[in-house]
Amino acid sequence: MTTTEAPLSVDKPRSATRPAARRNNFELYSWVFMRLSGVVLLFLVLGHMLIMLFLDGGVQRINFAFVAGRWASPFWQFWDLTMLWLAGLHGGNGLRTVINDYARSETTRFWLRTLLYCSIVLTVGLGTLVLFTFDPNIS
Repeated sequence: MTTTEAPLSVDKPRSATRPAARRNNFELYSWVFMRLSGVVLLFLVLGHMLIMLFLDGGVQRINFAFVAGRWASPFWQFWDLTMLWLAGLHGGNGLRTVINDYARSETTRFWLRTLLYCSIVLTVGLGTLVLFTFDPNIS
């Protein structure tokens, strides 16, 4: 390169424009959570499908009495609750990443994430409520 040529300019990465006070390791923890929750979810979901669909007669035996008997055990309540929470948080975190990557406007990003967080809280909250308040003696 001669002294008369101008050097190429490179745009700064988007993260460099963020205030220093907002820089933290949240994205690292989010990435680690996705990997760990994915492995645990693989075990939980495959176990759930094996038990519900293939063992002891398969889908034909699933009815209200089967669910009532299953949720009478704290083990199955914990299994289903863990699967619900991990699936909700894992999926929500993945969608949060997609929103951050593809929503161009900060306002659009804010409203999409707000809707996402509200839907996660509503879905996981209602699922948890159903698990803990399930009454097998409905008449």
